[in-house]
Amino acid sequence: MKRPLGLFVTGTDTGVGKTTVAAAIARQLAASGCRVGVYKPVASGCRLKGGKQVSDDALQLWEAAGRPLSLPAVCPQVFLAPLAPHLAARQEGCEVDADLLRRGADTWRDHCELLIVEGAGGLMTPLTDDEYVADLAYDLGYPLIVVAPNVLGVINQTLQTLIAAATFREGLEIAGIVLNDVRPPREADASSASNLDELRRRCIPPVLGRLAWRDSALPVSATDNSAWVQALEGRPVDWRSLAAQR
Repeated sequence: MKRPLGLFVTGTDTGVGKTTVAAAIARQLAASGCRVGVYKPVASGCRLKGGKQVSDDALQLWEAAGRPLSLPAVCPQVFLAPLAPHLAARQEGCEVDADLLRRGADTWRDHCELLIVEGAGGLMTPLTDDEYVADLAYDLGYPLIVVAPNVLGVINQTLQTLIAAATFREGLEIAGIVLNDVRPPREADASSASNLDELRRRCIPPVLGRLAWRDSALPVSATDNSAWVQALEGRPVDWRSLAAQR
């Protein structure tokens, strides 16, 4: 079966703005004419609405992509407790379905030209008793977008994430790094002005850009000629021809 193009969005930690960045990318790609799929394999820390468990992250992704398919297709496994997914599931008397984590991506095969997958937490966040986010990223095979918060300590956290990606199994491909402003300018620490340049100087994978506080578009500066990079830069992309070639 042909697979769509794809990106796997991960972070240096939880709470670094993965959903914000993934939604910005989805929104920009959809505006370029791409049929974008969005997939969050599992979510914890969800809320109850009308008797159903809803992931706000999944809802944000779905809205950004133009509401393709359905919310359950975006996030088929949702749990209430704000814990690692396997622990949140256990509180509800069940387990995370490891097969569904992977099988859920297949739902999008015929319904998108590019699939954006958002993981939980960071690469080494447990998904089950035996598996981590990195296992899922490896099996899905999509290159990583690493989201890093624009705060003091981000250089160390980002380099550690890159080392983890490079040494996990045979290695995980990294498409790029996005620095995300997680605080309003008036609350930003002194490092926020230099973190972008420091990361560009120290990281081998490209630092694609910096998403400003509450901005909805990611300004990209990269030499990568991938279709999704071209689209984020505002260059025209023939998505249908690309899909037909796969």
